[in-house]
Amino acid sequence: MPQDIQDAVTAILADVHQRGDEAVCYYAAKFDGAKLRARDFRVKPAEITAAAKRLPAAERKALVAAHENVVAFNKQSLPKDWLGKNKHGAEVGEINHPIRRVGLYVPGGEVPLVSTVLMTATLAKIAGCPEIAVFTPSNSQGKIADGLLAALDLVGIDEVYRIGGVQAIGAAAYGTLTVPAVDKVFGPGNAYVCEAKRQVFGTVGVDSLPGPSEVMIIADESANVAFAAADLLAQAEHGSGREKIYLVATSAALINEIAEQVQSQLKLISRSEKTQRVLSQGFLAIEVKNLSEAVKIANYVAPEHLELLTNESTHKALLRDITTAGAIMLGNYTPTALGDFTAGPSHVLPTARAGRFFSGLRVADFMRRTSVIRYDKSTVKKGEPVVSAFAAMEKLDAHGRSVKIRAL
Repeated sequence: MPQDIQDAVTAILADVHQRGDEAVCYYAAKFDGAKLRARDFRVKPAEITAAAKRLPAAERKALVAAHENVVAFNKQSLPKDWLGKNKHGAEVGEINHPIRRVGLYVPGGEVPLVSTVLMTATLAKIAGCPEIAVFTPSNSQGKIADGLLAALDLVGIDEVYRIGGVQAIGAAAYGTLTVPAVDKVFGPGNAYVCEAKRQVFGTVGVDSLPGPSEVMIIADESANVAFAAADLLAQAEHGSGREKIYLVATSAALINEIAEQVQSQLKLISRSEKTQRVLSQGFLAIEVKNLSEAVKIANYVAPEHLELLTNESTHKALLRDITTAGAIMLGNYTPTALGDFTAGPSHVLPTARAGRFFSGLRVADFMRRTSVIRYDKSTVKKGEPVVSAFAAMEKLDAHGRSVKIRAL
């Protein structure tokens, strides 16, 4: 992360920590143009309900359809408690508890990410988190998009704060007079929000550091060049200037065809100026001799979204060999946008090579696991020789004695 971003974030977080609500108001005005008082931070439940009622029927129907897929997919990964016996005959197992209070960051303002509500809050609800607080920036009039509020209404969230940016992460982590601190922060954001999450980690938990969007397309001769171009533009459309767009293709001719399509389709989209900036600064095309080289590149980059526009017969091998992608879309008819909005898995995915060690958001991230152990007089005797040996090796005789006195 550039030093100027790190320094700016450090200063804002320190100010929020010290001045609380007053600092949050200051930065909301400075960065969002929103003149808020502390009593304005929380969105009234009536506002949420009213926004849901105003939403056009077609948009409401889309929210419901996407929500159903997200629920169905993520219920499959709900952790299960278990109890069994170890080699000594003692009872061992795991129990899972939802995190008590979570904070969900939803990018808003000019581009309200309505889908992020479904991709975070739905998982928190499935996990059973007792308190779910959502943070999203307002526009300069202090308003939040109806679609975003309607999504919150659908999921059943009524604690919503119209604050965003670094100041929102600071308020969530440290708490203010108006905003109770959370235990863990979730959700994507720009480079500043991502850095803020990194800096508050330890004070609170964080899900990962999902920053500006990324896509990698691996294409061979079977790729539809118009589809590939459309998908590259879709990710560049976010327009922060820090997005990463990769095209890995098996021939220079294919790269040129797709590049021509990109320039042609660029004229058809509304955010073409910002999209062009991303393409100019963050687009990289790589010609490979074969798909084995493409696999090496994908595993190194660990892209947030990976599209395989390749011959269907190769999908199985690529799925086996590519081990670091956040989400993989198979074939010409699976654009990243389906995963972003409605397929089922959360679109909160690792970026900036974090896919080497992070996975996409899942229900288990909203829970914490506790291991359980129960010995009795007969089983402790079986474990005592092992403990005694380790206590001797580590020169921790009190540890050994604490078991030995039970085994006599």
